[in-house]
Amino acid sequence: MEISEKLLCLFSTDVSEEEDRYIIEVPSQEVETGDVDPGEIYRVALISREEETRAEESTATTQPKTAPSEPQPPVDVGETRYVEIEDIGKQGDGIARVERGYVIIVPGADVGERVKIEVTEVKSNFAVGEIIEETF
Repeated sequence: MEISEKLLCLFSTDVSEEEDRYIIEVPSQEVETGDVDPGEIYRVALISREEETRAEESTATTQPKTAPSEPQPPVDVGETRYVEIEDIGKQGDGIARVERGYVIIVPGADVGERVKIEVTEVKSNFAVGEIIEETF
């Protein structure tokens, strides 16, 4: 199965029925981490449980099991990346976003800068990166 690079989040949920419509609930974590904004329109792909079970079985020996509603951070400690600073946080640190809107905090960076960073800390909803090279 091919997954688009535009994938914002991945989670499991039930489809419930309410009068003449069906409801798919989005976990609050996806809104809180900035992956999904209320009021916006998104494309939704539904994957059958059979397909998911087969995929889990085929990766069970190579990957640790995690809850599907909690995607793993797209970066690792020690990884280097080029990022563009999009915003400044409340503490004055640069903010960059990578896959699925995942935030990397870059102390000492300014909006519009493109810098090479080394990831020094990784949390479930953000990471911290140290500038190792400034680019223009």
